[in-house]
Amino acid sequence: MVSRTRFKAILTGLALYAMAAALIAYFGVNAYTGKYGLTARAELDQEIIGLTDELALLKRQRADIERHVALLRADGIDPDMLDERVRYQLDYAHPHDLIRFKIKN
Repeated sequence: MVSRTRFKAILTGLALYAMAAALIAYFGVNAYTGKYGLTARAELDQEIIGLTDELALLKRQRADIERHVALLRADGIDPDMLDERVRYQLDYAHPHDLIRFKIKN
């Protein structure tokens, strides 16, 4: 009887240690490969770099558009810009103009 009780106590202790080790291993693996783990951090850094580049491109495009719109304002219209917009909207071209067509795919 004494040996059976002692054997049961040893198995209980081993089972608790095994469960604790399994739990620590589970959280350790998730800390490395999980959604917010170390490998995910590298992917997030790459995404941040890509989005930062895209933001810079969009800011440049916006500045170009704002400059273009500023040329069309009523208080300071650029005659060349006005002529370009009128010809574009009315589909007008002089017989001596060189016309390039953009083909959209």
